[in-house]
Amino acid sequence: MTINTPKTLKLGLVQMRMERSVAANVKAAVGYVRAAAAQGAQVILLPELFENHYFCQEEREEYFSWAHPVEGHPFLGQFQKLAKELGVVLPVSFFERAGPAHYNSLAMIDADGAMLGIYRKSHIPDGPGYEEKYYFNPGDTGFKVWPTRYGRIGVGICWDQWFPECARAMALQGADLLLYPTAIGSEPADVVNSPNTPSMWQRAMIGHAVHNATFVAASNRIGTESFGQASCTFYGHSFASDYRGDLICEAAPDFAGVLTCTLDLGAAQQFRAGMGFFRDRRPDLYSALLTLDGATPSSSSK
Repeated sequence: MTINTPKTLKLGLVQMRMERSVAANVKAAVGYVRAAAAQGAQVILLPELFENHYFCQEEREEYFSWAHPVEGHPFLGQFQKLAKELGVVLPVSFFERAGPAHYNSLAMIDADGAMLGIYRKSHIPDGPGYEEKYYFNPGDTGFKVWPTRYGRIGVGICWDQWFPECARAMALQGADLLLYPTAIGSEPADVVNSPNTPSMWQRAMIGHAVHNATFVAASNRIGTESFGQASCTFYGHSFASDYRGDLICEAAPDFAGVLTCTLDLGAAQQFRAGMGFFRDRRPDLYSALLTLDGATPSSSSK
């Protein structure tokens, strides 16, 4: 009898410091991707909007000029060539312009260099230091899962990671791995009861790993970045969790470089089936999730 070896995937997470230069950041990102591939990584995740400093700390019209359409984009093509050369999958975050609209987007590039599609960030934050609603339209792509060379991968972007509905939607589409490129750090000093802890941030995503019995990982930036009177220190702590919710790798808050870890997708699939989370779901009872106020159709019809 032939026994199939469980399918594995080697993941690379890039944690990096950004400069106020697209060329310098792209060059650094390419170097980190090469370093990760040299360590055997097959899927390599870069942080959110790694092309520049995190400009959403303030509202300035001139920053809209930093966005570009997918067609003819200044660096997406470079990462497509890099993915093909190295045989790696690259989810690449970028600031997208589409006609008069602007999105916080991600291009999923397969290991042959093909662009499998675009995901546009669904949940857009709006608060001191993270004023993204000024810049980004709410994403209109829906949650996406792509069949890449190395597995089915779903990607949310930063604020998406706080919403269990996003993770569950991707898991229902068969995601083997949930990835979250991120830009998160300190809150302004005048924000009361600020959730400025990487442990809270990690716990939210580790919950997705447990509830969906799947691997979850995030890549964050590091360093202090200032725009006008605003300043944010990004706290790193990029990490990967297994399907039981146990950390399998984590970066220090000042680490710049690559983390790698091996994910046993076959073991996760078997565990997921055995846990029964997807067997025992009751979508017929979840209609309140489709409303903003929690009212079911029967109670809000009059």
